[in-house]
Amino acid sequence: MAKKPKQIAIYGKGGIGKSTTTSNISAALSVAGYKVMQVGCDPKSDSTVTLRGGEYIPTILDTLREKKNVKIDEIVYTGFNGLYCVEAGGPAPGVGCAGRGIITAVELLKQLRVFEEFDLDYVIYDVLGDVVCGGFAVPIREGIAEHVFTVTSSDFMALYAANNLFTGIKKYSNNGGALLGGVIANSVNSPYAKHIIDDFVDKTNTQVIEYVPRSITVAQSELQGKTTIEAYPDSDQAKIYQVLAGKIAAHTESKVPEPLQVEALRKWAAGWADQILAIETGEVRSAGGGI
Repeated sequence: MAKKPKQIAIYGKGGIGKSTTTSNISAALSVAGYKVMQVGCDPKSDSTVTLRGGEYIPTILDTLREKKNVKIDEIVYTGFNGLYCVEAGGPAPGVGCAGRGIITAVELLKQLRVFEEFDLDYVIYDVLGDVVCGGFAVPIREGIAEHVFTVTSSDFMALYAANNLFTGIKKYSNNGGALLGGVIANSVNSPYAKHIIDDFVDKTNTQVIEYVPRSITVAQSELQGKTTIEAYPDSDQAKIYQVLAGKIAAHTESKVPEPLQVEALRKWAAGWADQILAIETGEVRSAGGGI
């Protein structure tokens, strides 16, 4: 009997580094000896591109448009270190619902018993965090993912998207929905950025899983069509991704976050606007307690 894989959803605002982070987590888990599948749930269909040397793969929606009966090898492709790659896809630009690709992908993967076929340890969903319709909430709402993590920076719009995600998790938490594992703090290269994110997770009853600095190594890797784990496995950045992957692998207890109301979020952000220059110039050590 095939084991039940641990299913994880990673959300984040578009452009925040969500797919970069997810792919490096998947690659690190694969190198650690686990059987991993990454499911891209973004209409851009580029989640798995750095796991396949820069090569894009046919999406589930595109494949279903061409034929009714789809085989596993027509939607599941092998990437770096034997890692399995799937892209849900989306509608043609300007037509249809972008979230429909996730709904269709999840249904087809279940129907074809893909997880059982490959005897997976981990299934990682890379999901667009600018939640615009119910389709993007499927991994949370249906309880498909056991744990949800969000990638954010200290920028207000990234935190705003994270707070919206927390609202969705809280809404579905009483109906068997997935719970929040924590925040992956991305592009944290300054003291004030860390202070802002730390204060945000404190205010919303969650935790930072790992701080990931911005690094030129990531840019170099992606220009080669690779993850940092593959391109520069001995780099400091790769070690950070390995630590992050280890923490996610070991994570067992997720919880319901406490999102801020929009007015409270705005007030909180305005308080930080008055403080970051002082923190950056060393005038104050921390402003979190007074906001």
